[in-house]
Amino acid sequence: MSQYTGSIPVDDVHRWKADATQRLLGFTIGISNEQWHEPSPLPGWSRAHVATHVARGADYLRDVVTAVSAGRPQPRPPTAAQRRAALEMGADRTGLELQIDLDTSAGALQAAIETVTYWTSPVILHGRKLILSAVPLSRLHEVCIHHLDLDRDHSPDAFDPDAAAWLLRWVLDLRRDEDFPALRIEGDSLIAQLGSGDQPRRVTGSDARLWAWLSGRLPASAVSGADGLQPSLLA
Repeated sequence: MSQYTGSIPVDDVHRWKADATQRLLGFTIGISNEQWHEPSPLPGWSRAHVATHVARGADYLRDVVTAVSAGRPQPRPPTAAQRRAALEMGADRTGLELQIDLDTSAGALQAAIETVTYWTSPVILHGRKLILSAVPLSRLHEVCIHHLDLDRDHSPDAFDPDAAAWLLRWVLDLRRDEDFPALRIEGDSLIAQLGSGDQPRRVTGSDARLWAWLSGRLPASAVSGADGLQPSLLA
């Protein structure tokens, strides 16, 4: 496993993921057709693009879980061109179609996860060599991060502290090979090093705010010590 994600508490992550998915679906059911096609914080993406991305992400993780659990090779992720084509096709749909897609894709992923009995099979996610137990954590991150994109009033401050601790570990692992200056990340649950260079800058905050900042969803002002440093948006 990676430097930060270690031994993932699978049962807890399943519960956090299910709760986060229900919150997302509870919000999206109230989005009008016009609001679905308004811009999101992701450049060039409407809310409909974001919803399509979330649904296709669930489809891919379902295929990973199904294949690896059966002892088959992990399916290849879609190419950039395939992802873009799926986004553009999905973004033209009505709000009802988007809602149904979000709901059914999440349900199919959950059904696949519930069949797993052996969580230590190797997988590759985001270019990382991990094990199957990382799939629900990856999905938790995806659901939470894109809820922020869809709902401008949604705040990471309301996150379950234990879930936030694992979200922070996940994003630290995603960011660990990127070109950051040397940072000493001090959250509620951990102290971690990120980036390279002498005299690390100390950046502090709650686990949830540090996760959201490192994911590109909160400004540097939301944490302490990050002045002038804004991570790129994770999609």
